[in-house]
Amino acid sequence: MTTTDRPESGGRFTPSIRNPTTKLVFYTQTLRNLVGPECFLQKRVLFRETPTSKPQYALQAEVAKMASPNLPTAPSAYHTTLLTAQDCREHVHLIIGSNPLAASRVSQSLSVGAKPILIAPVESDMTPTAADSQQNEKRELHHNLANYISSGALTHLDRPFADEDLTTLGRSEVDNVVDAVFVTQHDQLLAERISALCKRKRIPVNVLDNPALCSFSLLSVHVDGPLQIGVTTNGRGCKLASRIRREVASALPKGLGAACARLGDVRRRIITEDAEARTAAESAIAAAVNEGVDDSIDQSATFNKLVTELDVQAEAAKTRRMRWLAQVCEYWPLKKLVEITDDDVESILQAYPGFSSDNSSASPQPVLPGAANEGGSSSSTTTTTTTTTSNGRFGRIFLAGSGPGHPDLLTRATYKAIQSADLILADKLVPSGVLDMIPRRTPVSIARKFPGNADRAQEELLEQALGGVRAGKTVLRLKQGDPFIYGRGGEEVAFFREHGLGDRVVVLPGITSSLSAPLFAGIPATQRDVSDQVLICTGTGKKGKPPVPPEYVGSRTVVFLMALHRIGGLVKELTTRLGEADGVAEVQEGEKQRALWPLDTPCAVIERATCPDQRVIRTTLRYVEQAIEQEGSRPPGLLVVGRACEALYTPKQEGQPWVVEDGQFKDLDFEDSLGLSLDATSGVAHTGAA
Repeated sequence: MTTTDRPESGGRFTPSIRNPTTKLVFYTQTLRNLVGPECFLQKRVLFRETPTSKPQYALQAEVAKMASPNLPTAPSAYHTTLLTAQDCREHVHLIIGSNPLAASRVSQSLSVGAKPILIAPVESDMTPTAADSQQNEKRELHHNLANYISSGALTHLDRPFADEDLTTLGRSEVDNVVDAVFVTQHDQLLAERISALCKRKRIPVNVLDNPALCSFSLLSVHVDGPLQIGVTTNGRGCKLASRIRREVASALPKGLGAACARLGDVRRRIITEDAEARTAAESAIAAAVNEGVDDSIDQSATFNKLVTELDVQAEAAKTRRMRWLAQVCEYWPLKKLVEITDDDVESILQAYPGFSSDNSSASPQPVLPGAANEGGSSSSTTTTTTTTTSNGRFGRIFLAGSGPGHPDLLTRATYKAIQSADLILADKLVPSGVLDMIPRRTPVSIARKFPGNADRAQEELLEQALGGVRAGKTVLRLKQGDPFIYGRGGEEVAFFREHGLGDRVVVLPGITSSLSAPLFAGIPATQRDVSDQVLICTGTGKKGKPPVPPEYVGSRTVVFLMALHRIGGLVKELTTRLGEADGVAEVQEGEKQRALWPLDTPCAVIERATCPDQRVIRTTLRYVEQAIEQEGSRPPGLLVVGRACEALYTPKQEGQPWVVEDGQFKDLDFEDSLGLSLDATSGVAHTGAA
C-alpha cells in the first residue's frame, strides 16, 4: 500500500490511495472512528442500500462531510415527523415481547393512563422440546413485567401473537380495535407481519430498531408535572436525543412544571369568573387575546394590539385579565415565573378584578411580584415615602439601557450599575439573560406595561424610584436598547427634575436595537450605492394614534419600532394617500405630494434580536402583513424597510412571498467565532406561501 498526503482547500490533508480496495477499507475505518461503531452500522446499511458501482466515493463524501462540517455541501432533504401529544387515558396498548424494553413500554403506558396488554409466551418449569421452543419462542419474563402482572396493573396473555388480537382486545367504544402496538422483540418475520396488519387497519405501530416498519416513534421525554419536553432526531441522532433532552432540561429553572400548573390554574379561574358576565359577542373579543390551549400555536399577530382609552372603558377591559396573563407568560423570565407564589397570584387578581361596570376602568395598584430578597420576602412593594434618610442625603438614579438582548452587549457602565444598585426597576422587555446578572441580594421589580395599563405602570415605577432615592438608595431604571431611543428616557429625566432630583440622575447609553437588530440580521443600515441615510420611527404615536408616515426615499433605510401590532395600518399609510378619516395624528398639507412607498419595497421583520430564538422574516411591503399573520408573533420585534434589506441577501427563489430564518443567531463566543453568519443559508429557514 502506498499513500501520500496532498493538501486540500483550507489546509486540510486527505490521503491519496491508489488501490481501490485499500481505499474502500481506509474510508470505512475512518468513518467508523468518526461516528462510533453504533452509528457506523446505520451508515453502513445506508451505503449498502445505495445503488452505486463505487461505494468508496459515497464513503469518502461522508467522511469529508463529518470531518469538515463547515465546508459547503449539497443541500440535504430530511423527512421530519409531526410531533403530537396524545391523551392515552383508557387506551389499550398491545405490547409484544418479554424483554427489558417491553417492561419500559409497559411503564410508559401506565404512566399516561393507558391499559397495557402483554403478549408473550414464557418458559415453564418443564424443559420445552426443541420443536416447542421453535414454534412458540418461549422466553423468560423480565422481573419488572412479573411485578406488574402480580400487582394487577398488567394483563398478560401467555401465548404467541394472533392476528385477531388487533381487533378483539381493544375498547368497546372503538369496536374492540387496540389503540397502539409495540413490538419489542427481535423477530423480523413477526415484526413485518404485525406492521403490515397494523398499517392496513390504521393502528399505530412501533417496532424495535426498524423505522421502516414503524408508523410512529417515541420521543426522549423530560417530565416535570404538566410540563413535558420531547426530543427526536428522527432516527438519525445515534442516541443523541437523550443527551439533547438532558441538556435542555438542565438549562431550565427548577420548579418550572409547578409554575405551569399554577399559571394554568390562574387561567381557568379567570375564565370561570369572567364567563358569567360575558355575552356571545364578548366571547369573540376574548378569542383575540389567545385564550386557547393549543401549544403548537405561537402568539398571534394581535398579541400586542394597542388598547386605547376608549377600549379600556369598554370592550378591551373585559379581557384585560387574560391579556395580563398572556403578557406575563411571554415576557417574564422563566426564573421569575417559578418564583410566583399563590399570594402573588391572589394579589394580582385583585389588582385586575374582572370587568364589572364598577371597576372596569379602575387602575390596579399592587405591583407585580419581583425577585425575592435574601430574607425570602417579596421585593416589589410600592414605595411612595417622601422622607429622607437620617443624614438627609438622597440616593442616586441610574437610567441605563441594557442593549438589544444579549448580555455580552451590555456596556461596562451598565454592568457596574447592575452590580452596585440597591433597587432595580426593569422594563418587561429586558431579557432573562440580563436579569440573570443581577445579584440575588438585589430587589427587582418588573414593569407591568401591558396593553391598557402602560401609563399606570410607568407611574408605579417612577413612584418606586422616588421612594428609593429619597431613602438614600441607588436605584437603577433598566431599559432595553438605549433609554433615549423610544424608551421614555427623556420623560423620566424631566420627571425627576420636577421633583428636585435632576442632579441625582445619571443616564447610561445602551446599544439601540434599531441599529443592532438589522446588523445581526445581516442588514447594513447604510451602504454605498444602496442607502445613504437611516430614519428611526415609531409605528404607534401617543395615545395610540398613528404617526405621520415618512415619505419614500429610495436611498433611505427606515426602522419602525412598536409597529408590528398594527402592521396592516402602517403598510396602508406608507403606500396610499391618507385623509382625516384614517386617524393620522396630523395630516399635513403636503400629503398629496408625499412620495408613496412601492409595494415591492424589500423589508424585514426582526424579532428577539441577539436572543437564542431570534427570527427574521424577509419579504416586501406587499406581503409583510400576511407573513406576520401566518407566522405569528415573537415579541419584541421591529420592521426594517428599504433596499438595504437585500444588500447582503438575495432571494434564492423568485416568487416566494417571504422567507423565515429561525436560529440564525447562535451566540457571542469570542473564543470560537462571533456567532454571526451573514450567509442566509445558516440557521433554519423556510419559505412562506401566499
